[in-house]
Amino acid sequence: MTDDGVPIRRVLAPNPSPLTGTGTNTYIIGQGAVAVIDPGPALPSHLDAILASLGPAERVSHILVTHAHRDHSALAPALAARTGAEVLAFGAATEGRSAIMERLAPLLPGGGEGLDPDFLPDRRLGKGELVDGEGWSLRALHTPGHLGGHLCFALGETLFSGDHVMGWSTTLISPPDGDMGDYVAALVGLRSMAFRRFLPGHGDAVTDPINRLEALIRHRQEREAQIRNALRQGPLDLDRLTRQVYHDIPPPMLPAATRNALAHLIDMQSRNQITAEDFPGPAAIFHLTDS
Repeated sequence: MTDDGVPIRRVLAPNPSPLTGTGTNTYIIGQGAVAVIDPGPALPSHLDAILASLGPAERVSHILVTHAHRDHSALAPALAARTGAEVLAFGAATEGRSAIMERLAPLLPGGGEGLDPDFLPDRRLGKGELVDGEGWSLRALHTPGHLGGHLCFALGETLFSGDHVMGWSTTLISPPDGDMGDYVAALVGLRSMAFRRFLPGHGDAVTDPINRLEALIRHRQEREAQIRNALRQGPLDLDRLTRQVYHDIPPPMLPAATRNALAHLIDMQSRNQITAEDFPGPAAIFHLTDS
C-alpha cells in the first residue's frame, strides 16, 4: 500500500477476539526512518514481527498511538526500548474525557474494555499537530468518543482511523471512558473531510469513507430511536432496556451492548430526551420525557 508515494505496511497482531476481529493492525509508514502506528498488544511475537518487517537499514523514528487501550498501546514501551523511538499520543488513558464523563467517572464502574492505565506518551499531540519524518508527514486529528483521547492520523488522502471508524464492526462506546455525543460529533466532522480511504485499527481498509460514515451515524440514530420506542411502553432499567433493544445479539456480546446502551442513555439525558431515577446507580430507572 502507498499514499502519495509513501509506503504503508501492515503487521497483524495475533489477538483475534469478538472485540478485535482478526486482530490489531499495526501500520509501518515510510522507508528508512519509519513511523509505527499502534504497536498493539504486549506480545513478544508481535514485537518480533514488527521488527522483522523492517529492512536491514531501516529504523523506527516515531511510535504513534491512536488511543490507550491495551490492544493498541501496550507494546509501545517495549518497542520504544528496542528502537529508541519516542512515543506520541493525545495523553494518558483517561485524558480527554468529556465534562459529562468527568462528573460521572467517580460514580460509574470503569469502562474497562482493556484500558491501559499505565500508558503515558513521551510527547503529547494536540489537535491538528503535524508529525514529520523521513519522506512522510502525519497530521493528528482528535476524534473522541471511543476514548476521550482517541486520535486518527492523516497521511494525504488516507486516514488511519484507529477504533473510531471500522468496516467490519461498529465501535464500542463504554462510559465513562467513551462518550456517545462526542463520538457522533467526530463522525460528522470526518464526513466533511476528503479522505479516499480509512485504514482502521481492526479489519480491512474502508474504501468508501463517506458511505461508511453515513452508515455509522444512521446506526446510532436508529439505536436512539429504538431506545425511545422501548421507553414509550414505560420506564425501564438498563438491563431490561438493553435486552429489548439488542434482542438479536449473541449472549457473549451482551455486556458490550449494555455499555453502548448506557452511552446512548447518558447522551439522551444530556439533551433532555429522557430522565432517570437514581442515576447513575445500578438501580436507575429511565423514563421518556413528556416533550
